[in-house]
Amino acid sequence: MRAAIFDVDGVLTDGGILVSDEGEMLKRFSILDGLGLKLLQRGGITPIVITGRDSKPLRKRLESLGVTHVHYGTEDKRPAAEQTLAALGIAWSQTAAIGDDWPDLPVLRRCAFAAAPANAHVEVRSAARYVTQARGGHGAAREFCDLLLVASGRYAQLLEAYG
Repeated sequence: MRAAIFDVDGVLTDGGILVSDEGEMLKRFSILDGLGLKLLQRGGITPIVITGRDSKPLRKRLESLGVTHVHYGTEDKRPAAEQTLAALGIAWSQTAAIGDDWPDLPVLRRCAFAAAPANAHVEVRSAARYVTQARGGHGAAREFCDLLLVASGRYAQLLEAYG
């Protein structure tokens, strides 16, 4: 694989939204998932994030992970994916994706390898070739990243760098 497409809510987060008294929306991200995204980049696989929402915390989190190919506030995910893949010169046959709900299906059905978190909607789990053991926001993205790195033959080399 040369690229991996990620949804945010339900994949990189548990899908819940905390709302403060002031109306600020907060999200919880897994450190395991974050390292997975960094390892993908080190392994030569480009992470692409396409999400229906937009928020300052999300932008800060993805920026801190070095993820530069992001579409925020995107309901129709397939055209966004096609635009980014074309710009990168990457075919659908070289792309994996992970999503958890109906808006992710057009991307999951076109990519070479589709995955879903354990707690994804039943229709998405049915469309996936792999369903993680971990739930969204609790290591599902890391499990997906590790799987791609093992399949690419880069996992052991990356692990060795940690001594």
